[in-house]
Formats: sequence, structure tokens, C-alpha cells
Amino acid sequence: MSTQSTRAFKVAVDIAKKYDSKLTLLTCLEGDAWHHKFYDARADSELIKKQKSVSQKHLEKLKVIADKNNVSIKSNILTSKSVVNDIVNFAKSRKYDLIVIGSHGRTGFDKALLGSVANGVSQKARCPVLIVK
Repeated sequence: MSTQSTRAFKVAVDIAKKYDSKLTLLTCLEGDAWHHKFYDARADSELIKKQKSVSQKHLEKLKVIADKNNVSIKSNILTSKSVVNDIVNFAKSRKYDLIVIGSHGRTGFDKALLGSVANGVSQKARCPVLIVK
């Protein structure tokens, strides 16, 4: 989990508290994009399993913050082939009012190569998107 996503979560908690709303946390797990070129399903499966374990621990920490602020949260972990599309479709299918997302989670070469998830979500989502830096 990136610093930006944690910061975005704290902003979302403040908004939820102010408007007496509920939060849904979404984590999208990706296999290694380079493995798909020379596909090795076992390596991808192992990577996803490790990511899921780390994500669950982080989500528990975020739940503690939400509980301290009396904000109700649900969390979801998806294995994703297209993070932007999965976030947008998830929000659309549940008719969410707002998406709060960190400005970026990837850094360096990955960010330049893969583009910005936050930018993609902001362009494709039907609901308002708050991008937190």
C-alpha cells in the first residue's frame, strides 16, 4: 500500500465522518506484468498470494483507524487484469457516490510505462473522483 493510498484513506474517513457515510475499501492485486509476456502461472499465483497477505494486514490497520472515527467500512480484494477498469466497474455496479484515490502508487519506470491509475479512473468513472496527493 502506498503512502498516497493511506493518505487518501484518511481523507475518505474524514469525509465519511462529516457526512455520516460508509466506506468501501478496494484493493486490486496484479500479477507481475512481465510474467504475462513469458507466462508462468505458478509465479503469478505465488505473487498474488503474497500481495493478498500483505493487503489483508494493511486493511486491518485501516479498519482500526476507521473504528476510532466511528466510520463503518467494508473491504474487498480483487485480482485484477486492468486496475482502472476494475475500480470503475466496481464503483459503477454499486452506484457509489464518490471515489477517493491516491495520486499514485507506482513509482519510477513502472509509472511511466503503465500510466496513472488515478488518471485513468478519473477519466472513466461516472461518479466524482477525488485524487489525493
